[in-house]
Amino acid sequence: MRHILCVSGGKDSAALAIYMRDKVPGMEYVFCDTEKELPETYEYLARLEGILGKTIVTLKDGRGFDHWLEIFRGYLPSSRMRWCTRHLKLHPFERYVGDSAVTSYVGIRADEDREGYISTKPNIKALFPFKEDGLGYPDIVRILEESGIGMPQYRTWRSRSGCFFCFFQQKIEWVGLLEHHPHLFELASQYEKYDESSGRRFTWCDNESLEELSRPERVATIKTEHARRMERNLVAHITLAEILEDDSWERPCLVCTL
Repeated sequence: MRHILCVSGGKDSAALAIYMRDKVPGMEYVFCDTEKELPETYEYLARLEGILGKTIVTLKDGRGFDHWLEIFRGYLPSSRMRWCTRHLKLHPFERYVGDSAVTSYVGIRADEDREGYISTKPNIKALFPFKEDGLGYPDIVRILEESGIGMPQYRTWRSRSGCFFCFFQQKIEWVGLLEHHPHLFELASQYEKYDESSGRRFTWCDNESLEELSRPERVATIKTEHARRMERNLVAHITLAEILEDDSWERPCLVCTL
């Protein structure tokens, strides 16, 4: 039986890796790299390796996002068609596992009302140590702080790990990308297309392009709306990341964001 913990560069999987460090001899740590991750994600994973004292194996598709975008004829991934997760995250993980009997450790917390899996292969059994041990958000923060790694740096403006152009980002997070990594924002905008023959727009956001979103007046509006929302949630939510996490919007892919 192999024991594998897939880290994403997010807080929950990092905390789980630290939590399980001395509990399971021979634990394998892996990271499925889309090669479109935030710079902060790679930096956080490097620090996590130092704390674990063990290499995090990097898994890659070998062909990359641009190849699959061409295969899907320019159809950007979306919540309705998550081909990026399937081809750049799940498939590399399943190839690495092969036919071995594997226990996969997943960082869903006890205070989260959701189910989750990394793979549906019959030889992979998922375990949820945080759920089993009753650990919630405050415990994850404590584990990260006590280990010295703390929260990922991107948490000051973005709630989760994942590709810099992840379609699950909210408008305020796109603004964060624009302000913290303008070159990545520009790269993301270059993927957006307009099909003159059909009149269809292929954009990351449902109702506007990144060019439209980046206009100064639009950025100001997004920030104002966000500030009002922060005021409404001040009692229950302290940080941007906590507010975004608690949303009732559709949940992003576990293997990308935990």
